Amino acid sequence: MSPNRLLLSYALRHPILIVLTVLLGFSSAMFNSVGTTIIVPLVLEFLGQKKLELSKAPPIIQKTMALFEGFEGGDRLLFMVLVVLLAIVLKNVANYVNILVSTDLSKKLINTFRKEGIKLLLDVDLDFYAKTKIGDIINRISQEIGRAANAIKIAIQLFTTVITIFVFVFLLISISWQLTIATSILLLGVFVINQFFVKRSKKFGKILSEKSRGYSGALLEILTGVRLIKSVSNEQDEYQRIEKFIDEREQADFQSQANFAAINPINEVSGILAILAIVFVGKNLLLKDSSAEELEAFSTVLGIYLFLLFRLLPVISQLNGQRSRFANVSASTAIVADFLRRDNKPIMSNGKNIYRKLCQEIRIENLSFAYPGHQDSVLNGVNLSIPKGTTMALVGASGAGKSTLADLLPRFYDPVEGRITIDGTDLKDYDIRSLRQAMGVVSQDTFLFNNSVRNNIAYGMTDVTEEDIIGAAKRANAYEFIMQLPQGFDTKVGDRGVMLSGGQRQRMAIARALLRNPDILILDEATSALDTVSERLVQQAIDELCRDRTTVVIAHRLSTIQKADQIVVMDKGQVVEIGTHEELLKKEGYYSRLYKMQFEHNSNGEVKNVVKKELVKTSHEVRTHLTPMIVCLQLVVNDLVDSPQERQELTEEAYHSAVRLLKTLEYLEESSAIKSIA
Repeated sequence: MSPNRLLLSYALRHPILIVLTVLLGFSSAMFNSVGTTIIVPLVLEFLGQKKLELSKAPPIIQKTMALFEGFEGGDRLLFMVLVVLLAIVLKNVANYVNILVSTDLSKKLINTFRKEGIKLLLDVDLDFYAKTKIGDIINRISQEIGRAANAIKIAIQLFTTVITIFVFVFLLISISWQLTIATSILLLGVFVINQFFVKRSKKFGKILSEKSRGYSGALLEILTGVRLIKSVSNEQDEYQRIEKFIDEREQADFQSQANFAAINPINEVSGILAILAIVFVGKNLLLKDSSAEELEAFSTVLGIYLFLLFRLLPVISQLNGQRSRFANVSASTAIVADFLRRDNKPIMSNGKNIYRKLCQEIRIENLSFAYPGHQDSVLNGVNLSIPKGTTMALVGASGAGKSTLADLLPRFYDPVEGRITIDGTDLKDYDIRSLRQAMGVVSQDTFLFNNSVRNNIAYGMTDVTEEDIIGAAKRANAYEFIMQLPQGFDTKVGDRGVMLSGGQRQRMAIARALLRNPDILILDEATSALDTVSERLVQQAIDELCRDRTTVVIAHRLSTIQKADQIVVMDKGQVVEIGTHEELLKKEGYYSRLYKMQFEHNSNGEVKNVVKKELVKTSHEVRTHLTPMIVCLQLVVNDLVDSPQERQELTEEAYHSAVRLLKTLEYLEESSAIKSIA
């Protein structure tokens, strides 16, 4: 289905508004033509021409003027004035109501597009977000949808404008088909000239959409990455980057406006030339060798014709403007139509079985997986069994496939080969909503909405009481810090929970999971980024959360999973070892090596963290001196500094930073040598 037809199908959901718009447009055209036809005879009678010779006038004019034959003198003039005024008033009322109706239709379409788009965004798989920039999505929702709805509004206005033109053309043909042919030839030239501007308008509209998309993406990256930007002092570069998008977008918008502005002057000049040409044609071709009586009759007819033409020219100019505006936003119709399509987006099939409860086990059978669009497999031939009420820990190096395997349990993705079953039923056969409602996920990167603590804990649940929320907070070791917040449970936590520490956000997530009371729990490195105190509090909350629950734990810190019923060691997408903590240590394999790297003790039983601390200290010192040196050299290398004096100063600053770096490294080496001797 073409983009225009797809969007038209949405517009046809409001048939009453569309029909009303067309009827109002037709009514406006009729009232306009009636008033215009009468106004010339009215002016002639007002100027003293008491008896108009219309015997040889076209039938439509004779029939119109026959309405006033029963009136004489001032009454006739007054009645004609009233009819003209009434026609003009009714025309403007119809236009006003038409604007209201078309605006209402446009707003309804915007709401419909946005609702459909957001619903689609919630239905698509995570793979869609992996391939699509969030800035592009925001631009489509906020900008392109409005432009596409405006395109439909303009299309309907185009239709009503065409109706108005047909009414006027019909009257013009009725008055003089010869003059109308001459007029059409002249206006065809105007159409050809306007076609040039229509093509330019379409080009500028496409550029504007592209620049708007780039601007939205850059703005989103700045807002979400502001901490990184400030940490490396890159504000100026980011400002210059988005400044370029703003300037390019403004230039494209200016070009569009300049293109629009050129249409009316060209149409007005062309219209005046057309009127003068019609007067010339009428005088030299149609009135040649005419009698005085015929000349008088045709003068009235020509006056009516020219006045109708004069009233028609702005309508034609309006049509050309609408064509240009439609071409300008036509790129948005294609973008939005593609955005609203479901057949070109990954949407997971839904099963019919409602998930109730885990009774026996979760089985992973010969499972392989590769992310869509990638050939390399992330998981290969994985076979596992997780009995009800047990804890399975996944360990391994980064990229081993631990988080990917965990993502397959709530069906964020489906395996390429093999399957996952719960009590013998494939996950694909379960209703996704009921399945995910029975699972609780606590990850390292906890997401919190800019809402109250209460609403974040109770997110996704409607039938919970205040006592339930407080109880979950207490069990998650979160109640104490929540009560210290300015408004307690009513305190807003900021975007993504920025008002809270990492440990506090984790305990909030655990409280949320406790409140949901999930049948199956997934913990994805929930303590890996916490300090010692926060880790202890979070681990206590996790222990409470995991009690008597089927749990899958992913952890880098092996101290957190030693009590797991089974530990699965993964490497390069495959399971290399399975067993309890003690069993795996006895095997002296992969897990044993990981354990020794983290937990080898000295003679006093204390962990050897000296080397680690020295490395961290050294890294910090190196970065402290290296960063300003690199910044200075980058400015010089990229020719971003024009002044020779400034270039010299930056070079000297880089040199001094390098000297300080060498002295720091020498000091650290001497300190390490002294400690080793001691």
